[in-house]
Amino acid sequence: MSRRAVLLAALVLAGCGGSDDFDAAHQTGPDPVLPEPSQSLWPDLKVASVVGWKDGETPDVPEGLTVTAYARDLANPRTVHTLPNGDVLVVQSKAPEGKPLNRPKDIIRGWIMAMAAGGGGGSGETNRITLLRDTNRDGVVDERRDLLADLNSPFGVAWHDGTLYVAAADAVLAYPYDLGGGAITAKPKVLTPLPGGPINHHWTKDLALSPDARFLFVSVGSNSNAGERGIEAEKGRAAIWQVDRQTGAAKVFASGLRNPNGLNFHPQTGALWTVVNERDELGPDLVPDYLTSVKEGGFYGWPWSYYGQHVDPRVYPQRPDMVERAIVPDYALSSHVAALGLAFTNDSAMPAPLRDGAFVGNRGSWNRNAFNGYKVIFVPFTNGRPSGAAQDVVTGFLAGDEARGRPVGLAMDGTGALLIADDAGNTVWRVAAADGSTTAQPLSTDRVSATTDNDGTSAKPPEGEPREASPDDGSSTPAQTDIAPAVSPEDGQ
Repeated sequence: MSRRAVLLAALVLAGCGGSDDFDAAHQTGPDPVLPEPSQSLWPDLKVASVVGWKDGETPDVPEGLTVTAYARDLANPRTVHTLPNGDVLVVQSKAPEGKPLNRPKDIIRGWIMAMAAGGGGGSGETNRITLLRDTNRDGVVDERRDLLADLNSPFGVAWHDGTLYVAAADAVLAYPYDLGGGAITAKPKVLTPLPGGPINHHWTKDLALSPDARFLFVSVGSNSNAGERGIEAEKGRAAIWQVDRQTGAAKVFASGLRNPNGLNFHPQTGALWTVVNERDELGPDLVPDYLTSVKEGGFYGWPWSYYGQHVDPRVYPQRPDMVERAIVPDYALSSHVAALGLAFTNDSAMPAPLRDGAFVGNRGSWNRNAFNGYKVIFVPFTNGRPSGAAQDVVTGFLAGDEARGRPVGLAMDGTGALLIADDAGNTVWRVAAADGSTTAQPLSTDRVSATTDNDGTSAKPPEGEPREASPDDGSSTPAQTDIAPAVSPEDGQ
Protein backbone atom coordinates (compact mmCIF):
# COMPACT_ATOMS: atom_id res chain seq x y z
CA MET A 1 0.00 0.00 0.00
CA SER A 2 1.36 3.43 -0.96
CA ARG A 3 1.90 6.14 1.62
CA ARG A 4 -0.93 8.13 0.07
CA ALA A 5 -3.27 5.16 0.38
CA VAL A 6 -2.27 4.68 4.01
CA LEU A 7 -3.09 8.31 4.75
CA LEU A 8 -6.43 8.17 2.97
CA ALA A 9 -7.36 5.00 4.86
CA ALA A 10 -6.47 6.67 8.14
CA LEU A 11 -8.60 9.69 7.34
CA VAL A 12 -11.57 7.49 6.44
CA LEU A 13 -11.26 5.34 9.55
CA ALA A 14 -10.80 8.37 11.78
CA GLY A 15 -13.93 9.91 10.34
CA CYS A 16 -15.92 6.88 11.47
CA GLY A 17 -15.67 7.95 15.10
CA GLY A 18 -18.65 10.27 14.87
CA SER A 19 -18.85 13.90 15.95
CA ASP A 20 -17.17 15.22 19.04
CA ASP A 21 -20.04 16.57 21.18
CA PHE A 22 -17.98 16.85 24.36
CA ASP A 23 -17.98 20.39 25.76
CA ALA A 24 -14.30 21.37 25.86
CA ALA A 25 -15.16 24.12 28.36
CA HIS A 26 -15.57 21.39 30.99
CA GLN A 27 -11.84 20.75 30.72
CA THR A 28 -10.62 24.27 31.45
CA GLY A 29 -9.64 25.17 34.98
CA PRO A 30 -8.29 23.49 38.10
CA ASP A 31 -10.71 20.53 38.09
CA PRO A 32 -11.21 19.24 34.52
CA VAL A 33 -13.73 16.57 33.51
CA LEU A 34 -11.80 13.47 32.40
CA PRO A 35 -13.79 10.87 30.44
CA GLU A 36 -12.75 7.23 30.27
CA PRO A 37 -9.82 6.61 27.91
CA SER A 38 -10.54 5.02 24.55
CA GLN A 39 -8.23 3.50 21.96
CA SER A 40 -8.68 2.69 18.29
CA LEU A 41 -6.65 1.42 15.35
CA TRP A 42 -6.29 4.97 14.03
CA PRO A 43 -6.32 8.10 16.14
CA ASP A 44 -9.12 10.65 15.96
CA LEU A 45 -7.99 13.44 13.68
CA LYS A 46 -9.18 16.56 11.96
CA VAL A 47 -6.61 18.84 10.39
CA ALA A 48 -7.13 22.41 9.28
CA SER A 49 -5.42 23.14 5.97
CA VAL A 50 -3.34 26.30 6.14
CA VAL A 51 -4.40 29.04 3.74
CA GLY A 52 -2.57 32.03 5.21
CA TRP A 53 -3.76 35.60 5.66
CA LYS A 54 -5.15 37.63 2.76
CA ASP A 55 -4.34 41.31 2.39
CA GLY A 56 -6.17 43.27 5.04
CA GLU A 57 -6.98 40.24 7.21
CA THR A 58 -5.91 40.15 10.86
CA PRO A 59 -6.85 38.10 13.91
CA ASP A 60 -9.86 39.22 15.93
CA VAL A 61 -9.59 40.95 19.31
CA PRO A 62 -12.27 42.26 21.69
CA GLU A 63 -13.16 45.90 22.28
CA GLY A 64 -10.40 47.78 24.03
CA LEU A 65 -7.63 46.10 22.05
CA THR A 66 -6.17 46.60 18.59
CA VAL A 67 -4.15 44.16 16.48
CA THR A 68 -1.57 44.91 13.78
CA ALA A 69 1.14 43.01 11.94
CA TYR A 70 4.48 43.68 13.66
CA ALA A 71 6.51 41.68 11.10
CA ARG A 72 5.46 39.74 7.99
CA ASP A 73 7.17 37.43 5.50
CA LEU A 74 8.92 35.41 8.17
CA ALA A 75 9.69 31.69 7.88
CA ASN A 76 7.99 29.65 10.61
CA PRO A 77 8.30 32.10 13.51
CA ARG A 78 8.11 30.04 16.70
CA THR A 79 9.31 32.26 19.55
CA VAL A 80 9.34 35.99 20.32
CA HIS A 81 11.59 37.38 23.03
CA THR A 82 12.02 40.98 24.21
CA LEU A 83 15.47 42.17 25.31
CA PRO A 84 16.01 44.68 28.15
CA ASN A 85 16.41 47.57 25.66
CA GLY A 86 13.09 46.75 23.94
CA ASP A 87 14.53 44.97 20.90
CA VAL A 88 12.59 41.86 19.91
CA LEU A 89 14.10 38.57 18.77
CA VAL A 90 12.05 36.29 16.51
CA VAL A 91 13.18 32.67 16.40
CA GLN A 92 12.26 31.00 13.12
CA SER A 93 12.69 27.24 12.86
CA LYS A 94 11.47 23.92 11.56
CA ALA A 95 11.87 20.37 12.85
CA PRO A 96 15.19 18.59 12.28
CA GLU A 97 15.27 16.27 9.29
CA GLY A 98 16.00 12.57 9.30
CA LYS A 99 13.67 11.38 12.04
CA PRO A 100 13.11 7.60 11.61
CA LEU A 101 9.58 6.49 10.75
CA ASN A 102 9.14 3.03 12.22
CA ARG A 103 5.36 2.54 12.07
CA PRO A 104 2.55 3.46 9.67
CA LYS A 105 1.30 5.83 12.38
CA ASP A 106 4.63 7.67 12.21
CA ILE A 107 4.20 8.27 8.48
CA ILE A 108 0.63 9.46 8.96
CA ARG A 109 1.55 11.74 11.84
CA GLY A 110 4.39 13.26 9.80
CA TRP A 111 2.03 14.11 6.97
CA ILE A 112 -0.52 15.50 9.40
CA MET A 113 2.06 17.80 10.97
CA ALA A 114 3.24 18.93 7.54
CA MET A 115 -0.35 19.78 6.56
CA ALA A 116 -0.87 21.64 9.82
CA ALA A 117 2.28 23.71 9.30
CA GLY A 118 1.27 24.99 5.88
CA GLY A 119 3.65 25.93 3.09
CA GLY A 120 6.65 26.15 5.36
CA GLY A 121 7.91 29.69 5.08
CA GLY A 122 7.68 33.27 3.96
CA SER A 123 10.23 35.13 1.91
CA GLY A 124 13.37 33.81 3.61
CA GLU A 125 15.12 30.80 5.04
CA THR A 126 14.12 29.42 8.42
CA ASN A 127 16.32 28.21 11.33
CA ARG A 128 17.47 31.73 12.09
CA ILE A 129 17.01 34.50 14.62
CA THR A 130 15.85 37.91 13.43
CA LEU A 131 16.04 41.17 15.37
CA LEU A 132 13.15 43.66 15.22
CA ARG A 133 13.89 47.16 16.52
CA ASP A 134 11.26 49.80 17.34
CA THR A 135 13.48 52.82 17.92
CA ASN A 136 10.78 55.32 18.95
CA ARG A 137 8.47 52.86 20.80
CA ASP A 138 5.46 53.56 18.58
CA GLY A 139 4.67 49.87 17.97
CA VAL A 140 6.13 49.87 14.45
CA VAL A 141 9.37 48.09 13.51
CA ASP A 142 11.98 50.55 12.22
CA GLU A 143 14.86 48.11 11.73
CA ARG A 144 14.93 44.42 10.88
CA ARG A 145 18.03 42.26 10.51
CA ASP A 146 19.09 38.64 10.95
CA LEU A 147 21.35 38.05 13.94
CA LEU A 148 22.02 34.34 13.36
CA ALA A 149 21.36 31.89 10.53
CA ASP A 150 21.83 28.21 9.71
CA LEU A 151 21.01 27.07 13.24
CA ASN A 152 19.96 23.56 14.27
CA SER A 153 16.23 24.00 14.86
CA PRO A 154 16.41 26.79 17.47
CA PHE A 155 13.52 27.61 19.77
CA GLY A 156 14.23 29.21 23.16
CA VAL A 157 16.42 32.27 23.75
CA ALA A 158 17.56 34.28 26.75
CA TRP A 159 20.00 37.18 27.23
CA HIS A 160 22.05 38.40 30.15
CA ASP A 161 25.31 40.21 30.82
CA GLY A 162 26.54 40.42 27.24
CA THR A 163 25.59 36.86 26.29
CA LEU A 164 22.76 35.56 24.11
CA TYR A 165 21.74 32.01 24.93
CA VAL A 166 20.05 29.90 22.25
CA ALA A 167 18.42 26.53 22.84
CA ALA A 168 18.92 24.53 19.65
CA ALA A 169 17.62 21.00 19.09
CA ASP A 170 20.64 19.40 20.80
CA ALA A 171 22.44 22.02 22.94
CA VAL A 172 22.29 25.37 24.69
CA LEU A 173 24.66 27.73 22.86
CA ALA A 174 26.17 30.94 24.23
CA TYR A 175 27.03 33.84 21.90
CA PRO A 176 28.70 37.11 22.89
CA TYR A 177 26.19 39.88 22.16
CA ASP A 178 25.82 43.43 23.44
CA LEU A 179 22.42 45.11 23.46
CA GLY A 180 21.87 47.29 20.41
CA GLY A 181 24.27 45.26 18.27
CA GLY A 182 23.81 43.88 14.79
CA ALA A 183 24.65 40.48 13.30
CA ILE A 184 26.47 37.97 15.48
CA THR A 185 29.58 36.61 13.79
CA ALA A 186 31.42 35.00 16.74
CA LYS A 187 31.40 31.23 17.14
CA PRO A 188 29.22 30.02 20.03
CA LYS A 189 30.29 28.18 23.14
CA VAL A 190 28.34 25.01 23.89
CA LEU A 191 27.08 25.75 27.38
CA THR A 192 25.57 22.28 27.79
CA PRO A 193 24.50 19.49 25.42
CA LEU A 194 20.86 18.44 25.39
CA PRO A 195 19.15 15.18 24.37
CA GLY A 196 18.82 15.37 20.61
CA GLY A 197 18.66 13.03 17.60
CA PRO A 198 18.20 10.85 15.81
CA ILE A 199 14.57 10.57 16.96
CA ASN A 200 14.18 13.87 18.87
CA HIS A 201 10.41 13.43 18.80
CA HIS A 202 9.67 16.68 20.65
CA TRP A 203 12.52 18.84 19.42
CA THR A 204 11.50 22.30 20.69
CA LYS A 205 13.67 23.35 23.62
CA ASP A 206 12.56 26.49 25.44
CA LEU A 207 14.63 28.72 27.75
CA ALA A 208 13.99 30.93 30.77
CA LEU A 209 16.43 32.94 32.88
CA SER A 210 15.98 32.70 36.66
CA PRO A 211 15.14 35.97 38.44
CA ASP A 212 18.59 36.01 40.08
CA ALA A 213 20.19 35.41 36.64
CA ARG A 214 22.18 32.46 37.99
CA PHE A 215 20.39 29.64 36.14
CA LEU A 216 18.86 28.89 32.79
CA PHE A 217 15.87 26.56 32.73
CA VAL A 218 15.46 24.39 29.63
CA SER A 219 12.46 22.36 28.51
CA VAL A 220 13.15 18.96 26.94
CA GLY A 221 10.11 17.11 25.57
CA SER A 222 9.65 13.35 25.49
CA ASN A 223 10.94 11.12 22.70
CA SER A 224 7.56 9.46 22.19
CA ASN A 225 3.85 9.90 22.72
CA ALA A 226 3.51 7.59 25.76
CA GLY A 227 6.79 5.76 26.24
CA GLU A 228 6.32 3.35 23.32
CA ARG A 229 10.01 3.56 22.38
CA GLY A 230 11.09 2.34 25.81
CA ILE A 231 12.36 4.24 28.82
CA GLU A 232 15.98 4.25 27.59
CA ALA A 233 14.91 6.57 24.77
CA GLU A 234 13.68 9.03 27.42
CA LYS A 235 16.91 9.69 29.32
CA GLY A 236 16.93 13.32 30.38
CA ARG A 237 13.67 13.95 28.55
CA ALA A 238 10.08 14.82 29.46
CA ALA A 239 11.74 17.20 31.87
CA ILE A 240 12.86 20.72 32.67
CA TRP A 241 16.60 21.10 33.20
CA GLN A 242 18.33 23.59 35.45
CA VAL A 243 21.62 24.81 33.94
CA ASP A 244 24.21 26.92 35.74
CA ARG A 245 24.69 29.94 33.48
CA GLN A 246 28.38 30.29 34.32
CA THR A 247 29.58 26.67 34.30
CA GLY A 248 27.03 24.77 32.21
CA ALA A 249 26.57 22.19 34.97
CA ALA A 250 23.06 20.77 34.69
CA LYS A 251 20.52 18.64 36.46
CA VAL A 252 16.90 17.61 35.94
CA PHE A 253 14.82 20.14 37.89
CA ALA A 254 11.41 18.50 37.33
CA SER A 255 10.25 15.47 35.34
CA GLY A 256 7.21 13.61 34.05
CA LEU A 257 6.30 16.58 31.79
CA ARG A 258 5.54 15.18 28.34
CA ASN A 259 6.27 18.29 26.29
CA PRO A 260 6.79 21.47 28.32
CA ASN A 261 7.16 24.84 26.59
CA GLY A 262 6.53 28.51 27.29
CA LEU A 263 8.85 28.57 30.31
CA ASN A 264 8.38 31.75 32.32
CA PHE A 265 8.90 33.02 35.86
CA HIS A 266 6.00 34.76 37.55
CA PRO A 267 7.03 38.41 38.03
CA GLN A 268 5.63 38.66 41.56
CA THR A 269 6.32 35.27 43.14
CA GLY A 270 9.40 34.17 41.21
CA ALA A 271 7.87 30.72 40.65
CA LEU A 272 8.63 28.86 37.42
CA TRP A 273 5.60 28.12 35.20
CA THR A 274 5.17 26.19 31.98
CA VAL A 275 2.50 25.00 29.57
CA VAL A 276 2.56 21.29 28.72
CA ASN A 277 1.31 19.33 25.71
CA GLU A 278 -0.09 16.09 27.06
CA ARG A 279 -0.35 12.69 25.33
CA ASP A 280 -2.44 11.69 22.31
CA GLU A 281 -4.47 8.66 21.21
CA LEU A 282 -6.57 8.13 24.33
CA GLY A 283 -9.60 9.63 22.63
CA PRO A 284 -10.47 13.14 21.45
CA ASP A 285 -11.09 14.40 24.98
CA LEU A 286 -7.96 13.07 26.68
CA VAL A 287 -5.57 14.28 27.87
CA PRO A 288 -5.98 17.99 28.74
CA ASP A 289 -2.96 20.15 28.05
CA TYR A 290 -2.19 22.30 31.06
CA LEU A 291 -0.61 25.35 32.68
CA THR A 292 1.29 24.68 35.88
CA SER A 293 3.83 25.95 38.34
CA VAL A 294 6.90 23.72 38.48
CA LYS A 295 8.32 22.42 41.76
CA GLU A 296 11.96 21.44 42.15
CA GLY A 297 12.15 17.65 42.18
CA GLY A 298 8.50 17.45 41.14
CA PHE A 299 7.19 14.54 39.07
CA TYR A 300 4.10 15.17 36.90
CA GLY A 301 3.10 11.67 35.82
CA TRP A 302 4.32 11.03 32.28
CA PRO A 303 4.30 8.33 30.99
CA TRP A 304 2.60 6.24 33.69
CA SER A 305 -0.23 8.58 34.59
CA TYR A 306 -1.92 11.80 33.57
CA TYR A 307 -3.45 14.63 35.55
CA GLY A 308 -2.31 13.18 38.82
CA GLN A 309 -3.12 9.54 39.48
CA HIS A 310 -5.06 8.67 36.29
CA VAL A 311 -3.19 5.62 34.98
CA ASP A 312 -2.39 5.36 31.28
CA PRO A 313 -3.46 1.78 30.41
CA ARG A 314 -0.99 1.54 27.51
CA VAL A 315 2.22 1.90 29.52
CA TYR A 316 4.01 -1.23 30.76
CA PRO A 317 5.43 -2.13 33.14
CA GLN A 318 3.10 -0.13 35.36
CA ARG A 319 4.68 1.89 38.15
CA PRO A 320 2.20 2.52 40.97
CA ASP A 321 5.02 4.02 43.03
CA MET A 322 5.56 6.72 40.41
CA VAL A 323 1.81 7.26 39.92
CA GLU A 324 1.45 7.91 43.64
CA ARG A 325 4.06 10.69 43.41
CA ALA A 326 2.49 12.44 40.40
CA ILE A 327 1.63 16.10 41.02
CA VAL A 328 -1.74 17.37 39.80
CA PRO A 329 -1.22 20.37 37.45
CA ASP A 330 -2.58 23.77 38.44
CA TYR A 331 -4.85 24.58 35.50
CA ALA A 332 -6.22 22.50 32.61
CA LEU A 333 -6.44 24.07 29.14
CA SER A 334 -8.61 21.30 27.57
CA SER A 335 -7.47 18.47 25.33
CA HIS A 336 -5.14 18.78 22.35
CA VAL A 337 -5.03 22.58 22.16
CA ALA A 338 -1.22 22.35 21.71
CA ALA A 339 -0.35 25.08 24.21
CA LEU A 340 3.13 26.41 23.41
CA GLY A 341 3.28 30.08 24.40
CA LEU A 342 3.11 31.71 27.83
CA ALA A 343 3.46 35.38 28.80
CA PHE A 344 2.62 37.01 32.11
CA THR A 345 0.99 40.44 31.88
CA ASN A 346 2.05 42.01 35.17
CA ASP A 347 3.41 45.57 34.71
CA SER A 348 2.35 45.56 31.05
CA ALA A 349 0.29 48.17 29.18
CA MET A 350 -2.69 45.87 28.72
CA PRO A 351 -6.13 47.17 29.80
CA ALA A 352 -6.70 46.72 33.54
CA PRO A 353 -8.74 43.47 33.30
CA LEU A 354 -5.79 41.83 31.48
CA ARG A 355 -2.98 43.12 33.67
CA ASP A 356 -2.75 40.30 36.22
CA GLY A 357 -2.59 36.91 34.58
CA ALA A 358 -1.13 34.91 31.73
CA PHE A 359 -1.66 34.80 28.00
CA VAL A 360 -1.43 31.27 26.58
CA GLY A 361 -0.86 30.55 22.89
CA ASN A 362 -2.80 27.46 21.71
CA ARG A 363 -1.46 26.34 18.34
CA GLY A 364 -4.39 24.02 17.65
CA SER A 365 -5.44 20.39 17.68
CA TRP A 366 -5.05 17.47 15.33
CA ASN A 367 -5.99 14.46 17.52
CA ARG A 368 -9.70 15.34 17.70
CA ASN A 369 -12.71 15.09 15.44
CA ALA A 370 -13.62 18.70 16.27
CA PHE A 371 -11.17 21.60 16.33
CA ASN A 372 -9.80 22.94 19.60
CA GLY A 373 -7.28 25.70 20.23
CA TYR A 374 -6.20 28.01 17.38
CA LYS A 375 -6.33 31.07 19.63
CA VAL A 376 -4.68 33.02 22.41
CA ILE A 377 -6.45 32.90 25.76
CA PHE A 378 -6.05 34.83 29.01
CA VAL A 379 -6.00 33.11 32.40
CA PRO A 380 -6.58 35.59 35.27
CA PHE A 381 -4.33 35.34 38.35
CA THR A 382 -4.65 36.55 41.94
CA ASN A 383 -1.66 36.51 44.30
CA GLY A 384 0.39 34.57 41.78
CA ARG A 385 -2.17 31.79 41.15
CA PRO A 386 -4.87 31.16 38.51
CA SER A 387 -8.13 32.55 39.83
CA GLY A 388 -10.88 32.38 37.25
CA ALA A 389 -12.20 31.19 33.93
CA ALA A 390 -10.04 31.48 30.84
CA GLN A 391 -11.08 34.10 28.28
CA ASP A 392 -10.63 34.03 24.50
CA VAL A 393 -8.64 37.15 23.57
CA VAL A 394 -7.09 36.67 20.13
CA THR A 395 -9.13 34.55 17.72
CA GLY A 396 -9.78 34.33 13.97
CA PHE A 397 -6.84 32.02 13.23
CA LEU A 398 -9.38 29.36 12.28
CA ALA A 399 -11.96 30.03 9.55
CA GLY A 400 -14.22 27.03 9.02
CA ASP A 401 -11.97 24.09 8.18
CA GLU A 402 -9.08 26.34 7.19
CA ALA A 403 -6.33 27.88 9.28
CA ARG A 404 -5.12 31.36 8.45
CA GLY A 405 -2.40 30.92 11.05
CA ARG A 406 -1.42 29.12 14.23
CA PRO A 407 -0.27 31.03 17.34
CA VAL A 408 2.84 29.69 19.08
CA GLY A 409 5.25 31.78 21.18
CA LEU A 410 4.19 34.88 23.11
CA ALA A 411 5.97 37.85 24.69
CA MET A 412 5.22 41.35 25.89
CA ASP A 413 7.09 43.80 23.65
CA GLY A 414 9.16 46.78 24.79
CA THR A 415 6.03 48.94 25.09
CA GLY A 416 3.97 46.43 27.09
CA ALA A 417 1.89 45.09 24.18
CA LEU A 418 1.45 41.40 23.39
CA LEU A 419 3.43 39.82 20.54
CA ILE A 420 2.29 36.54 18.94
CA ALA A 421 4.49 34.32 16.78
CA ASP A 422 2.20 32.87 14.09
CA ASP A 423 4.24 30.03 12.63
CA ALA A 424 1.76 29.03 9.91
CA GLY A 425 0.86 32.61 8.95
CA ASN A 426 4.57 33.60 8.95
CA THR A 427 3.73 36.76 10.87
CA VAL A 428 4.32 38.30 14.27
CA TRP A 429 1.13 40.02 15.46
CA ARG A 430 1.06 42.88 17.97
CA VAL A 431 -1.97 43.26 20.27
CA ALA A 432 -2.06 46.58 22.12
CA ALA A 433 -4.44 48.65 24.21
CA ALA A 434 -6.71 50.59 21.87
CA ASP A 435 -6.10 53.81 23.80
CA GLY A 436 -2.41 53.71 22.93
CA SER A 437 -1.14 53.03 26.46
CA THR A 438 2.52 52.04 26.77
CA THR A 439 4.88 51.26 29.62
CA ALA A 440 7.28 53.95 30.80
CA GLN A 441 10.28 51.67 30.21
CA PRO A 442 10.93 48.62 28.02
CA LEU A 443 9.51 45.40 29.46
CA SER A 444 11.97 42.53 29.08
CA THR A 445 10.89 38.89 28.73
CA ASP A 446 13.51 37.80 31.26
CA ARG A 447 12.84 39.93 34.32
CA VAL A 448 15.78 39.82 36.69
CA SER A 449 15.65 40.82 40.34
CA ALA A 450 17.32 43.76 42.06
CA THR A 451 20.50 41.68 42.42
CA THR A 452 21.19 42.67 38.82
CA ASP A 453 22.21 46.14 37.71
CA ASN A 454 19.98 48.16 35.39
CA ASP A 455 22.22 47.54 32.38
CA GLY A 456 21.82 43.77 32.74
CA THR A 457 25.25 43.06 34.22
CA SER A 458 25.40 40.62 37.08
CA ALA A 459 25.82 41.64 40.67
CA LYS A 460 27.73 39.39 43.06
CA PRO A 461 26.57 35.74 42.81
CA PRO A 462 24.48 34.32 45.66
CA GLU A 463 26.48 33.31 48.72
CA GLY A 464 26.33 30.04 50.60
CA GLU A 465 25.79 27.63 47.68
CA PRO A 466 28.84 26.36 45.83
CA ARG A 467 28.54 26.09 42.08
CA GLU A 468 28.75 22.68 40.49
CA ALA A 469 31.86 21.90 38.51
CA SER A 470 31.83 22.60 34.79
CA PRO A 471 31.24 19.55 32.58
CA ASP A 472 34.29 20.60 30.58
CA ASP A 473 36.70 19.86 33.43
CA GLY A 474 35.92 16.15 33.54
CA SER A 475 34.62 16.19 37.10
CA SER A 476 30.89 16.17 36.27
CA THR A 477 29.46 12.65 36.27
CA PRO A 478 27.35 11.29 34.76
CA ALA A 479 27.52 13.02 31.38
CA GLN A 480 24.74 15.52 30.74
CA THR A 481 22.98 13.33 28.18
CA ASP A 482 23.09 10.34 30.54
CA ILE A 483 21.13 12.03 33.29
CA ALA A 484 18.54 9.60 34.66
CA PRO A 485 15.42 9.24 32.49
CA ALA A 486 12.05 10.86 32.91
CA VAL A 487 11.23 8.63 35.87
CA SER A 488 13.16 11.33 37.78
CA PRO A 489 16.81 11.47 38.86
CA GLU A 490 16.34 9.94 42.29
CA ASP A 491 14.40 6.92 41.01
CA GLY A 492 17.44 5.57 39.17
CA GLN A 493 15.61 3.09 36.94
